[in-house]
Amino acid sequence: MLLVQPSLAASSETVAELIRRTEEQARAFNAGDMWRWHGMIRLSDDFTLMQPFGGPMSHGFDASPARLAELSRSFRNGEAKLERVISYASDDLVVLAFVERQHGEVLGLPDQDWSLRVTQVYRRQGPHWQLVHRHADPLVRPIGLDQASALARGE
Repeated sequence: MLLVQPSLAASSETVAELIRRTEEQARAFNAGDMWRWHGMIRLSDDFTLMQPFGGPMSHGFDASPARLAELSRSFRNGEAKLERVISYASDDLVVLAFVERQHGEVLGLPDQDWSLRVTQVYRRQGPHWQLVHRHADPLVRPIGLDQASALARGE
């Protein structure tokens, strides 16, 4: 697949709008406002997620009221800001690589930094851009070989 700079395919305004919208969604998510988040995000039917907590990739999204309520209880009182690393775009795909600088209360832990390295892929579906893939990991700060090796072994 060939991806070119935004000025040659999807407009730079489109990419800027996706970045703005993604940051607003991250703010709502980290604040625990899942109904607002869900109202803003457009997930594709074939959406995939590689979560920052590891494990297998998930497919699809359960947007039931019970699941949104569970997520709302899990993520509280947080804030987020995006730092764009790079973006690539073609006529129907946009890839954003960024750091989500964020903090909040997650799963009952006190407020702390939860910054993530993130790659998101958007696909044009008619007039809309849908999120088709998100990969996020907490490795914003460098780690040593011993720690990386332990993570690879599942420790």
